[in-house]
Amino acid sequence: MQDPAITEDLIASHGLSADEYQRLLEIIGREPTFTELGIFSAMWNEHCSYKSSKKWLRTLPTEGPQVICGPGENAGIVDIGDGQAVVFKMESHNHPSYIEPYQGAATGVGGILRDVFTMGARPIAAMNSLSFGEPGHPKTRQLVSGVVAGVGGYGNCFGVPTVGGEVRFHPAYNGNCLVNAFAAGIADTDKIFYSAASGIGMPVVYLGAKTGRDGVGGATMASAEFDDTIEEKRPTVQVGDPFTEKRLMEATLELMQTGAVISIQDMGAAGLTCSAVEMGDKGGLGVKLNLEDVPQREENMTAYEMMLSESQERMLMVLNPELEAEARAVFVKWDLDFAIVGETIEEDRFLILHNGEVKADLPLSKLSSTAPEYDRPWVETPKAAPFKDKLEIDPIEGLSALISSPNYARKHWVWEQYDSQVMADTIRNPGAGSGIVRVHGTDKALAFTSDVTPRYVKANPFEGGKQAVAEAYRNLTACGATPLATTDNMNFGNPEKPEIMGQFVGAIKGIGEAVAALDMPIVSGNVSLYNETDGTGILPTPTIGAVGLIDHVDRIIGGKVQDGYVALLLGDDGAHLGQSALLCEAFDREDGDAPAVDLDAEKWNGDFVRNNHALIDVCTDIADGGLALAAFELADAAGVGVALNTSDTAVLFGEDQARYLIACAPTNAKALLQAADGVAQLHEIGTFGGDSVTFGEASAPLQGLSGTFHSAFAKAVG
Repeated sequence: MQDPAITEDLIASHGLSADEYQRLLEIIGREPTFTELGIFSAMWNEHCSYKSSKKWLRTLPTEGPQVICGPGENAGIVDIGDGQAVVFKMESHNHPSYIEPYQGAATGVGGILRDVFTMGARPIAAMNSLSFGEPGHPKTRQLVSGVVAGVGGYGNCFGVPTVGGEVRFHPAYNGNCLVNAFAAGIADTDKIFYSAASGIGMPVVYLGAKTGRDGVGGATMASAEFDDTIEEKRPTVQVGDPFTEKRLMEATLELMQTGAVISIQDMGAAGLTCSAVEMGDKGGLGVKLNLEDVPQREENMTAYEMMLSESQERMLMVLNPELEAEARAVFVKWDLDFAIVGETIEEDRFLILHNGEVKADLPLSKLSSTAPEYDRPWVETPKAAPFKDKLEIDPIEGLSALISSPNYARKHWVWEQYDSQVMADTIRNPGAGSGIVRVHGTDKALAFTSDVTPRYVKANPFEGGKQAVAEAYRNLTACGATPLATTDNMNFGNPEKPEIMGQFVGAIKGIGEAVAALDMPIVSGNVSLYNETDGTGILPTPTIGAVGLIDHVDRIIGGKVQDGYVALLLGDDGAHLGQSALLCEAFDREDGDAPAVDLDAEKWNGDFVRNNHALIDVCTDIADGGLALAAFELADAAGVGVALNTSDTAVLFGEDQARYLIACAPTNAKALLQAADGVAQLHEIGTFGGDSVTFGEASAPLQGLSGTFHSAFAKAVG
């Protein structure tokens, strides 16, 4: 098959600008082959090169005494003591999930799991953060159904518990849903594997499933806006097989015990191209590949197709040649391909041969670490006017507006499709705050959460970025965990628009300030840009995934409220209604500024909760929906009523930060109030008991409200 001629249209279809193509020509000194054009396209797109974002990503705090490995590897690694580490990352699979919801979401889960076990860690937990358009939009029902089924179908079959996440709806996602997948695993600190190649003339080995034509050009597709040609992009979506991935994980972890692995990298975005280039570049070596040796499941595949395929369940490693027989035996045992497809070379070359013909011969270092880097023009988001309207609403009506919205209704329809108990170490299931998983064979546990409020970020990117980190900090704290570190998934629109780039810059600055103040460094992450359709972008959505450590399971703050428990408010009374859930759901308005985040108050109140965990029977952070929604959710979970001693709209529904709702037996409440005297702002706000929800003089039966809360999500999405 003859390669097509290199034309302006072909260059543009590969996502390269005229300036970038000129830079390509200057690097290689000639016109590229078709395969070389594809390789540059894959390595220089936003998804792989971070060319619009890396200037700002470098400003994020990434170090700390607990950090073993920060950004730049497959996943971040954090010490949890006793010679163990937690390995975790969050990544997006937004564009594929909009085009093909089931496979897009499924392969997003598969990809993030590979990032974790590639480093020698056995996955122990998964989460997801999902953003969809309006429930009534023609495509939303299909997307919700397909994405949730894909997440559950892959994770359940693979055998990792899904322990948390979030689901939101907003018209801004009508043309571009978001699927952010998180995974975490446990590794021994002395048995961690990295991707940098080393040694000249070392065999480069292909591992796992065979290569097909699915996903060809997927990374380039993920770095472009959608338009009316969206259906033509369907072949760029990968197809996943969780049972093969399970075998691949077991084979990889067994392989690592043989001593045969010099370096290893999963084949994710841009497949064989990106994995080979990154391994070579990190090790300062070149790579030579012989494509006729690549295991293929389709006939007559071209060099271009093999280099850009994103077929799933594949790995690439540099092998200790003395242990080839032992390594091969492992993969034969697990019925997976093991093929030597090339070698490391001393020269700075990426040399691709197919049946003896040179298909690409490029300077390898120019493809990765010296890819284009842009300082995009940006404008600061205009400061939002403070919200000064006095909202008047019956407090029960306000609560009803929240719990009848799919944004705040109980999401059991979603999480009941996920296996949260596989591996038998899950301590807390989805729906009750941070997910908690015991570190197998120990008394330690890890807590996981993901958080962001996109309305806040749109109104005030800096404070919205801070708030996403602060809410993650509070969610971990509320279950008794000490926050360790974070991963970020930066979902934004077109960075070539200064106002969008301004949102990104503002959010990065806010995130950076918050993770520094709260000792939660960013150790991994992902940037997803061009989330737009026909020029209309999503809400800026910098999702924060966070991990916390509970050094003994006896220190977990959990359980359910009981009749007679006292309700205590830690922090200020509510006052801030700008950009609040109440304003959005009950008044159909998104006005005002985001709530300010006092990071000193966050740290102070968080420390108070952890230092007094023995006195706290139940705790939840106060976020969307304010005190009213937090109190109702605790009441609903226990089937016990609640009475708060106020009907003030701002106090009940304000979304001021650095606040917790604590429920205690009366003797514990008295002791906790004494502990707070002169130390923390803590006061009694009501009691739990009976069978009604009462706010001041307004009251309604808990049973009726719970019925709405439990049915609204399924009604909204059909």
